[in-house]
Amino acid sequence: MADVQRFFGFLSRGRSDIVIAVFVIVIVMMLLIPLPDFLLDFFLAINLFVSLLVILIVLFTRRALDFSVFPTLLLILTVFGLALNVSSTRLILSQGAKFNSLMIRGFGGFVTGASGLEGLVIGLIIFIIIIAVQFVVITKGATRVAEVAARFTLDALPGKQMAIEAEYNSGLITEEEATRRKNDMQREVDFYGAMDGASKFISGNVKIGIFITLVNMIAGLIVGMTLHGETWETAFSTYIRLTIGDGLITQLPALLVSTATGIIVTRAVSDATFGKDVTKQFARQATPFFVGAAFLFIMGFLPGFPTVVLWILAVGLFLLGLFLSRRIISTEEKEKLKEVSAREKEAAPEVSPVVPLDPISLELGYGLIPLVDKEHGAELLDRITRIRRESALDLGLVVPRIRIIDNMRLEPSEYCFKIKGVEVGRGTIRMGNYLAINPAGEKEEIPGEDTREPTFGLPARWISEEHRERAEQLGYTVVDPPSIIATHLTEIIKRNSSQILGRQEIQSILNALKTDYPAVVEDVSKVIGTGEILKVLQGLLEERVSIRNIVVILETLADFAPVTKDVTFLIEKCRQSLGRQICLQYADESKTLRVLTVHPDLEKKIIGSSVDTGKGLSAALEPVLQRNWITACANAVRMAQNKGHVPVILCSEAARPLVKSSTRRDLPELVVLSVPEISQEMRIESLGEIKVDV
Repeated sequence: MADVQRFFGFLSRGRSDIVIAVFVIVIVMMLLIPLPDFLLDFFLAINLFVSLLVILIVLFTRRALDFSVFPTLLLILTVFGLALNVSSTRLILSQGAKFNSLMIRGFGGFVTGASGLEGLVIGLIIFIIIIAVQFVVITKGATRVAEVAARFTLDALPGKQMAIEAEYNSGLITEEEATRRKNDMQREVDFYGAMDGASKFISGNVKIGIFITLVNMIAGLIVGMTLHGETWETAFSTYIRLTIGDGLITQLPALLVSTATGIIVTRAVSDATFGKDVTKQFARQATPFFVGAAFLFIMGFLPGFPTVVLWILAVGLFLLGLFLSRRIISTEEKEKLKEVSAREKEAAPEVSPVVPLDPISLELGYGLIPLVDKEHGAELLDRITRIRRESALDLGLVVPRIRIIDNMRLEPSEYCFKIKGVEVGRGTIRMGNYLAINPAGEKEEIPGEDTREPTFGLPARWISEEHRERAEQLGYTVVDPPSIIATHLTEIIKRNSSQILGRQEIQSILNALKTDYPAVVEDVSKVIGTGEILKVLQGLLEERVSIRNIVVILETLADFAPVTKDVTFLIEKCRQSLGRQICLQYADESKTLRVLTVHPDLEKKIIGSSVDTGKGLSAALEPVLQRNWITACANAVRMAQNKGHVPVILCSEAARPLVKSSTRRDLPELVVLSVPEISQEMRIESLGEIKVDV
């Protein structure tokens, strides 16, 4: 025991490379240097043991990559087996009847069994069958599977890499996780590529084994009768028996390794061991066992069949099916008990006096449950996942998981969105119908029920499936129920993104940035607190400015926060740092911004009405002036929209937050930019000036 521990301690100290190198050199030398009988038996036993160990490791391996040394090991074992073939052939031909390898003689005597010509013929036939099975069935099949696996793994690599990049860019995974997945994919491609080539070693080994066998037989007879002076019967008996033993002791390990090759390349879709997969997948249903038992029982009545054997098997299958059926029923009952206990736990009062509200939730009437039911496709769940990813890309905001609840207080066809327990949107869905939206109101009417599109309040009609194609031909925008809710959710997130973002999310952002931008996080943390950073980011999100470029925002705060902690001022400076990004949101393809300007006197009046409300600066115009100002803005915006332009107001830096605050209630979608936000490459085209009698 102590010697074994010292040996493994030797390997664990990094000396395994030396042992492998010595072993490979010994293999090469075996092709040239004759081996004594005892040493040949020792190496033949090692070859058999290692091959058996390889197939056992493959059977207990969960993933192919967990045994990534297999292709190289396959090459070494193949060369080792060929070296043993050469050594044994040398000894058989040189020693003849005096050859005393116990392993080879033992295999030859065991397989041939009966003495004399009958045993030799039987042994030779068995040997030929084993060679044929290995070459025609196992080796060819494993080679083909390895080729296909290598090709499809390589073809799927770009798509998998793009999926990882998309998840990383959306913030769903970290950079370390993305790197680990890419490395695993590259290792998988390298493994199956190596297996595609390594599988050729097996087929080559079988072919050369057949050649060596023929050499042993023919050359053995010639050498025995000419050089050793043996009779024909003695030479035939000696060399045929030794050839069979030599072929079997070398081809049996090759058969084990080729079988292991087939197993490891065919288990690409499993994350468990082969034994666990077989047990799990055979035990899923009991019905096949009952059918098989009935079939065997009926076969037992047929004349000439082994009745007792078939009936014993039938009883065994029946008992196994009975055991599995009881086990399946027991498992289902346990699952039901778990569901009941989970519901009771949810219904039970919480010990904590304060239950945190969900950041965002979707409540459905019971008639809309099929939209999120996996048995019906759960199309809405996939849409929600995509919306969260798109929000991360568009706004830089990683939306928390959206909790979906069935609310019995809602009408069966109703749904509503809540943010932190407060309702922010509601709508009605007619399952089985489509919503045909007609914004212009000038198209030919189609049969249906008048309604309003829940997201933007546009006029629409509920139509049936039979009128869908006609509505699309007439130019209606036709959407299905999942699309209606998904569109509503997207707009809810955009309108309320500032409410979704909280201090905990800010802290998570800072923690994530510490790895790649430690200096930025350190500088900004010294001059401004998490609360002020939150207010700045909320101010940007309120006007739908993406905070994805968070590094630039933090650098700006680090520069200007030492001057003042005024949130309005800091928001404006951050907007200016993101000026090019903001302008591109509203410019056309030629980078032209079409803007409305504010009359200088009116702008001065707005600046003069500035009031600090505690949440930032706000304009407090006189009621009459405020009403006239909103009317003028609405008319100017309508004029811009009629010309097909996005309404944008351009004013001075001092007036921008005040212009926005004064129009937020009546014109929430109005875009207001300041002159310092306009990047140099932008072209400005004026659509008019907003005037009010002041």
